Amino acid sequence: QVHLVESGGGLVQAGGSLRLSCAASGSIFGINVMGWYRQTPGKQRELVATITSSDSTNYADSVKGRFTISRDNAKNTVALQMNSLKPEDTAVYYCRLVDLREYWGQGTQVTVSS
Repeated sequence: QVHLVESGGGLVQAGGSLRLSCAASGSIFGINVMGWYRQTPGKQRELVATITSSDSTNYADSVKGRFTISRDNAKNTVALQMNSLKPEDTAVYYCRLVDLREYWGQGTQVTVSS
């Protein structure tokens, strides 16, 4: 079983920055994809950014140039540096890991005030 724990959410003013972190523990297959997704009430969960175990990244168009995803394979962690935050970035952010199965974290709230 794999367990994901997110941290780093909070309240920030528009234009500010936050850094989210996710630590994975358990039996993790070496070849995997980790990523961040977000969800607001009444909407489907959407991709923010993903990164493979070989450091290939993918971003949603809405966050390109503002967010940066990174990972530490030795520590099984993934981070999301969020800069130039906008009120529309407000959401619950979830960490996801996919190896032979799919795992999700519990989510962390990010609120961007205008």
